[in-house]
Amino acid sequence: MSASHGTKTNPFKQPGAVWAVAFACVISFMGIGLVDPILPALASSLHATPSDVSLLFTSYLVVTAVAMLVVGWVSSRIGSKLTLILGLFLIVVFAALAGTSGSIGGIVGFRAGWGLGNALFIATSLAVIVASAKGGFSGAIILYETALGIGIAVGPLLGGELGSISWRGPFYGVAVLMGIALVATLLFVPKQPKPAKKTSLAAPLLALRHRGLLIMGIMALLYNWGFFTMLGYAPYPMKLDAHELGLVFTGWGVLVALFAVVFAPRLQRRFGTAPVLYVNMLCLGIVMAVIAFGVTTPAVVIVAVIMSGAFIGINNTLTTQAVMLVAPIDRSVASSAYGFVRFIGSGLAPFAAGKIAEASNQSVAFLVGALAFLLAIPVLAAGHRLVAAAEREAEPEVVEPKAVQPGIAPPGIARPGIAQPTLEPLGPASAGLTPSGSAVSGSPLSGPPLSGPVVAAVSANAAAAAVVDRAAALARAQQAPLEIVHVRETEVLEELAISPESEDEARAAVAAHLDRLGDGAPDGLASRGLVLHSVGDRAAAADILARHAAEVGARAIVLRDSARGTVVKHLEPSLRAAFSGMPPSEAGRPEVVLVPDEI
Repeated sequence: MSASHGTKTNPFKQPGAVWAVAFACVISFMGIGLVDPILPALASSLHATPSDVSLLFTSYLVVTAVAMLVVGWVSSRIGSKLTLILGLFLIVVFAALAGTSGSIGGIVGFRAGWGLGNALFIATSLAVIVASAKGGFSGAIILYETALGIGIAVGPLLGGELGSISWRGPFYGVAVLMGIALVATLLFVPKQPKPAKKTSLAAPLLALRHRGLLIMGIMALLYNWGFFTMLGYAPYPMKLDAHELGLVFTGWGVLVALFAVVFAPRLQRRFGTAPVLYVNMLCLGIVMAVIAFGVTTPAVVIVAVIMSGAFIGINNTLTTQAVMLVAPIDRSVASSAYGFVRFIGSGLAPFAAGKIAEASNQSVAFLVGALAFLLAIPVLAAGHRLVAAAEREAEPEVVEPKAVQPGIAPPGIARPGIAQPTLEPLGPASAGLTPSGSAVSGSPLSGPPLSGPVVAAVSANAAAAAVVDRAAALARAQQAPLEIVHVRETEVLEELAISPESEDEARAAVAAHLDRLGDGAPDGLASRGLVLHSVGDRAAAADILARHAAEVGARAIVLRDSARGTVVKHLEPSLRAAFSGMPPSEAGRPEVVLVPDEI
């Protein structure tokens, strides 16, 4: 297999709008970690119990949970920029007010307003970056991942430094930094178009009628119960000052970010979503048990908390991945419904841990957290069949194209209860193509193995037309049929999932390519289009594409030489695996042709 390389767009050369929102994302991801180092200082300075102080988490996260039900409704009516500005404004105001407060009750109340602002912000920030970034979806994801990693890792460190001066420092710090982000957003982010389709206020709650989504939500609630028991209560038995706590949670945050972005997708590809989550929940239960039995030894608690970051990073990504796999509804609605359920567990757990510790002892509070992790395992098992079935559907399933009309999912692909990452043929079959996409026996286009179609793999970016044109030229030169495979991605980033386009938009894009080729192709180039619905990272899409290429005997795959470069990187091993089971005489792999990314 050969590849032609071109120049690549630098994902970090972006307009001011992108940097303004990315900066705000860093501060937002600092959020909880920024406050964690000052919890003991707050309890001491304001003469409050740990359970009283834990209400900072409860008010913030419970309000965030409820707000997740309405943010889609709001943003679909006023647009993403106004939603973003409103969220930033609320964060600035309530963070500053929390810093001026002289009582735990006041801070708890202001944290609730902060939670509302954060919900509005996180629901729209990634969408604004995707809409504004050069390099398309790939460049936007790189920036968001970078912001995530910096925010999670640096938040506790900054919180510890500011908290060592005064417990008010982190609150004022957030207000100032988010104020800068608000001004930058007002100045640099252009007006964003309103979504074509308005989201119903009841949509997230109605979505919970889907069994798979509800099961994954309950599993996430239990997981977050254990997670926030540790996050909200572990600082007390460590017996460290704010600066030292900041360093501990910085180590924790580095592992969270690293395992969420880098290792979770690799483990998921190797072992599958559900098996990794089973082992991960068990490991988290063991870590919490270690904290419970070693609660009187600060060093044990410190090491266990830092190590838990690896398991938490994996879980944050793969629980969201599981939701996107099993939810047969719009991604944003699924995220809102799932966020509502899991944030309820996040908010109630720290307060409950404090009350349990007051009524018994600290060990019992952590044991209850360990039990929550372990209970998540049988809950996930109840949905195992749905997750496994959705992952199996990544095998390309091809149906008779002439039974499909543009804009309508083909029969045999959509099944109740699971989202189908698969290939969806569109439009009538082209002359000379069988339903599987290979040449009809006896037609002028038939031939030996790997003499099937030229496959153009495109996605929602400005380079798509150039890729299709290059593939069409190659197909004409070789007298081969052409397949246009439009990859509709759903990217999972820690706890968020986003697609750059809707299903209807993806189908319309394929139809536009076919119409354009048809208008200028008097030579009757045989062509058809397919939509590849992919949940996960680009390796998942590469696997489906490679298996399809093997099935149809593709002679070449033409794709964009993207800034991120990961499609090409994963396509090589995917093609090796896909063609490994073929007889030696048929084991050659198609040429991979890369169209330079000059966008």
